[in-house]
Amino acid sequence: MSRIGNMPIEIPGGVTVDVTANNVVTVNGPNGELTQELSRLMQIEIEDNVITVLRPSDSRRHRSLHGLTRSLLANMVHGVTEGFEKRLEIHGVGYRAETQDRRLVMRLGYSHLVVFDPPEGIEVAVEENTRVIVRGADKQKVGQLAAEIRRSRPAEPYKGKGVRYEGEHIRRKAGKAAKVGADM
Repeated sequence: MSRIGNMPIEIPGGVTVDVTANNVVTVNGPNGELTQELSRLMQIEIEDNVITVLRPSDSRRHRSLHGLTRSLLANMVHGVTEGFEKRLEIHGVGYRAETQDRRLVMRLGYSHLVVFDPPEGIEVAVEENTRVIVRGADKQKVGQLAAEIRRSRPAEPYKGKGVRYEGEHIRRKAGKAAKVGADM
């Protein structure tokens, strides 16, 4: 039995969930609206503000889709109520970030500025010029934008300069060793 797939999802107050015949799920809440087409093989039932996901058989494909469908639904409900956020840190002399309008503008040691336009429904904030916060209702979009920001200058292992997730540990390497017998 799928431990995740069998867990019910509570629908909090102020959130509406609609399921069409083709398993297109629309979730409305205080943080916005999310729509996603889920597998037609799964059966989604809503009773008494509780969502349950049922699978037709115990085949390998149905078991794998069971937990996935339930997790996607739970993330949609969580996203429209509380939202998701990823935090990034920028390390390095002269490395900094700022927001201009909705855009994120970063100086990362290149000869040009690195600019990101967040997609609809995603908000980018900057704290202390070195901390970037990506917020939104859609977990996939938040994680994707945070990964793209990190990819613009990944933290390097020698000095640790670059963009990293908050709390991410960068394994450091020793620098070039000095030559022992200099006058050979």
